[in-house]
Amino acid sequence: MLRGERYRDSDPELVAERLACQRLLDRFNATRAGEDALRGTILAELFGAIGPGSWVMPRLQCDYGHLVRIGANSFVNYDAILMDCAPIVIGDDVSIGPRAQLLTALHPMADHEARRQRWETAAPITIGDNTWLGGGVIVCAGVTIGADTVVGAGSVVTRDLPPRVFAAGNPCRVIRPL
Repeated sequence: MLRGERYRDSDPELVAERLACQRLLDRFNATRAGEDALRGTILAELFGAIGPGSWVMPRLQCDYGHLVRIGANSFVNYDAILMDCAPIVIGDDVSIGPRAQLLTALHPMADHEARRQRWETAAPITIGDNTWLGGGVIVCAGVTIGADTVVGAGSVVTRDLPPRVFAAGNPCRVIRPL
């Protein structure tokens, strides 16, 4: 899976990893207002890394957790889905709006038999420093978003975005430099 090769999500090792992740997410998502220290402790156990000053609001969903790395002073708003079948790297000072989705999983398009047999692959997502993703943004597998870029709310990012641009739409495209 991590090499970008085909895998099945029913593999017993992957099922066990997802179950462990879900247990941590259940604890995180059940925290109450004001339990910031507890949230931070759970996220430190869940994620591969979370930098100082970063925080994530519940509800959070992810597959494995340990494939997510978040830099310093970053913020992930409510209802994020971080489908981390491949690494998701979020830089420093990043703001991610509510209901954003970072989706690393890919399914065979032309090979309908492989799709029927539940084969899939995954490709990493990288979000550069000081990037802002508006509410409801969807970032597809294999995408890199450059530093200092702003992505408009509701955009579907299917291709890499360069640094220091405003981009929006479905599919997302560069609107202007920043």
